[in-house]
Amino acid sequence: QVQLVESGGGLVQPGGSLRLSCAVSGSIFSIYAMVWYRQAPGSQRELVARITTGSSTNYADSVKGRFTIARDNAKNTVYLQMNSLKPEDTAVYYCSAQRGPLPSALDAWGQGTLVTVSS
Repeated sequence: QVQLVESGGGLVQPGGSLRLSCAVSGSIFSIYAMVWYRQAPGSQRELVARITTGSSTNYADSVKGRFTIARDNAKNTVYLQMNSLKPEDTAVYYCSAQRGPLPSALDAWGQGTLVTVSS
């Protein structure tokens, strides 16, 4: 099994930056990709950014050019650097360890970290 612990959320003003971290432990060899999702109040969960074990990345259109996903294999940690934050980025952010090319019920999830963008 894989265990995930997110950190780094908080309150930030519009235009500001935050870096989220996701510490990974357990059966790391079973991971195909690490994914950041977010869910705003009253909205469906959406994929924000994804990085595969081969370091291929993809992003939601709404965050392209502002967010960057990266991994530090030595620290077993995945990061989401968020710049130029907007109020619409306010959400609970979750990291997920994906076992295959597509999401499945077997994927691991963290507990989430709240990001609030407000003046």
